[in-house]
Amino acid sequence: MAVRQRHKQSRWREGGRTVLLPALLLVLCCRATAERIRYTIPEELGRGSLVGPLARDLGLSPAELPARKLRLSAEKQYFTVSGESGNLYVSERLDREEMCGESASCSVSFEALVQNPLNVFHVEVAIQDVNDNAPRFLQDNFQLEISELTSPGARFALGVAEDTDVGSNSLQGYELESNGYFGVEVKERQDGRKFAELVLRRALDRESEQSLRLVLTAVDGGDPPRSGTAQLCINVTDANDNAPVFAQDRYRASLREDAPPGSTVLNVSASDADAGTNALITYGFGKMPAKVLRKFVVEAESGTIRLQEALDFEDTRGYTLLVEARDGGGLVAHCEVEVEVVDVNDNAPEITVTSVSSPVPEDAPAGTVVALLKVRDRDSGENGQVWCELSGEAPLSMVSSSGGSYKVVTASALDREQASEHRVTVVARDRGSPSLSSRASLVLEVSDVNDNAPVFEEAAYSAYVAENNAAGAPVVRVSARDADAGANGRVSYWLAGGSAGAAPYVSVEARSGAVYAQRSFDYEQCREFAVAVRAQDGGAPARSSTATVRVFVLDRNDNAPRVLWPAAAAAAAGASGSGAASLPAAFEVVPRSAEAGYLVAKVVAVDADAGRNAWLSYELVQASEPALFRVGLHSGEVRTARAVSERDAAKQRVVAVVKDHGQPALSATATLHVVLAESLQEALPELSERAAGADSPAELQFYLVLALALLSALFLLSVALAVLARLRRAGPPAVLRCLGAQRFSVAGAAFPADFCEGTLPYSYNLCVAPARAVAEGAWLPPPPLPSVPAEELLCAEPCGKPSPSSSAGAGEPPSDADAPQVCKPSRSRCFP
Repeated sequence: MAVRQRHKQSRWREGGRTVLLPALLLVLCCRATAERIRYTIPEELGRGSLVGPLARDLGLSPAELPARKLRLSAEKQYFTVSGESGNLYVSERLDREEMCGESASCSVSFEALVQNPLNVFHVEVAIQDVNDNAPRFLQDNFQLEISELTSPGARFALGVAEDTDVGSNSLQGYELESNGYFGVEVKERQDGRKFAELVLRRALDRESEQSLRLVLTAVDGGDPPRSGTAQLCINVTDANDNAPVFAQDRYRASLREDAPPGSTVLNVSASDADAGTNALITYGFGKMPAKVLRKFVVEAESGTIRLQEALDFEDTRGYTLLVEARDGGGLVAHCEVEVEVVDVNDNAPEITVTSVSSPVPEDAPAGTVVALLKVRDRDSGENGQVWCELSGEAPLSMVSSSGGSYKVVTASALDREQASEHRVTVVARDRGSPSLSSRASLVLEVSDVNDNAPVFEEAAYSAYVAENNAAGAPVVRVSARDADAGANGRVSYWLAGGSAGAAPYVSVEARSGAVYAQRSFDYEQCREFAVAVRAQDGGAPARSSTATVRVFVLDRNDNAPRVLWPAAAAAAAGASGSGAASLPAAFEVVPRSAEAGYLVAKVVAVDADAGRNAWLSYELVQASEPALFRVGLHSGEVRTARAVSERDAAKQRVVAVVKDHGQPALSATATLHVVLAESLQEALPELSERAAGADSPAELQFYLVLALALLSALFLLSVALAVLARLRRAGPPAVLRCLGAQRFSVAGAAFPADFCEGTLPYSYNLCVAPARAVAEGAWLPPPPLPSVPAEELLCAEPCGKPSPSSSAGAGEPPSDADAPQVCKPSRSRCFP
């Protein structure tokens, strides 16, 4: 009989070799949803075996793979994806029994991630079982003691053989070595597991056969089938004709997974109709896995089942206990206890960050995916239902995806200048009671975009620079700030226009914004100007802004006062001498009857500076008679300080200094010649002497060269006497020719500027004599002089209005050539 059993097993193994293994390597690819891909492969495939064309099923071509960066995300990498072809391959040995245990179905789920744009696809690979495990008994020998009085038909439980395979590859039945007493029957529990019962076919006779040794074989349904054996050692005992009987064949109990060790599961009870020691019942566990035996313990006398170790619903959701009741005679009864583990919310949600896109440009549109998360809870029911939220102030939101995945997207526009990074906390809570939660930090950096133009600290700058500055002197520094970072925030400066002609005045340094003077400024030429400075960042495209710089030039006292009257040329006439004719010198005629306060003249001066530098004051510094004249401090009016007396010299020289109020003060001098005479005719001799001395140097120089003058005095005196004698014989003096019709035509070139026009507050009439262009000895007799009224001689008409008599012809004789011609002494100005 044993030989036939072994021969049958050999046939199964030989038939299994004829099965085509490649049929098991067929990969089935299908999509469960729009984002889920499903493959089916057998277990125990070798490393590098093809699972399926993942890239093609995702709609990606091989050319797109480098850019899309296809990769897998899973807690444990059983698979890998080729970066070149996009095919999915096995990366390590797949053992369905190790991965899924006794579960009828086994699959591995993971996510396939692609970039540009970021997306996630759920992939599920179902692992099919292959018959790679033989049935195995928990022990190799079974010891049974059976009374000889046991009636045929009695059944004895032999326990369960384990086969980690599932489906048709799992345990299918039991076979017993042929014998004359026992047979074996296969029973199936409610959970589908099969166990063997030894059935007594014929009554035992201890006297004829005290023990039996049989081989029990467990066979699975694989192709070829696999089997496992155990030895049955049956001892025939003396009569104990009543076996214990349990109150129930099957007990049920439930226990929370957080029940502490020592908790009571339930009590089992059995009875025996025998008496004495044959009725004494003890309880124990039958043959069960060691894992179960570690969890529970049964009290031998009471039948109370207690918990030894903590339970875990996520590990095992239920247990089946095999309890034996044995009487004193060795009879045994069996019952099953099914313990259901009740789930408790003892697992917080687990958060896994599968991908983060950081940094994100600040111009990313709302809805941009920045992170992918996966959340799971190992609990079941409501305890395993999870909802997520973001904690923290950030423009981010969370969008739920399938399979417990979430996308973190931008809820609004980002601004790096307000926040360069965002820190948020992902909070996951389950719906258990009490609720459990977990947290994960997420940091998102924001990269800069050139979205801010430089901003000047001031819209307009004002700078004050004193004139006569050195070229290259700093004027002002402009500063603009750009809120961007890096090159986008690097600011450079240059000039971008301004007021007319202002560009050559200043320059700007590109990096610092310092404005420098290109040349020296002159307040009298340019008092202020404006330039536009542009600040531009280094972004692409660049952004810029403009500020106005207004430069005000401050005056310095660099201009001395300039005397307008007495005219500089006229004042210098008395001090210049050469071979040519000298310019006429100005003089004032003051009557000797003048009282104190009489206005002699007004010194007029101007200063090109401004402010205090242009405030002028007048002071008398030199006079022939210092007590006779005084000068107004601010008006410049020269007046008599006292009444003119007969003792005063006829010719007076007054020197006034004009000073400004600058630091240091600058000054100029004005020289005024005054003749004290009641009339012009009385002043003529003084004028003649003044004209004769016109060829000498300045009076100061005359005194210095007094020695030279004394040596030439005799010569000059003889020449003067000769000239006077000739003039007396020829007629009126040449100085009176100015009264004739030719006084304007001949001496017109000698007239000074017309001071009747302009800013002077006084009008002065002038009388001049023709310049001497011919030597004294070469003079011809003068032409007859026309008769001119005294009013014309005194130039009583205002300047610019010619006298009616001035139109007389040059040859018209005067009405009375010998009549004396005089000018009114009142404020007339004459030039000899």
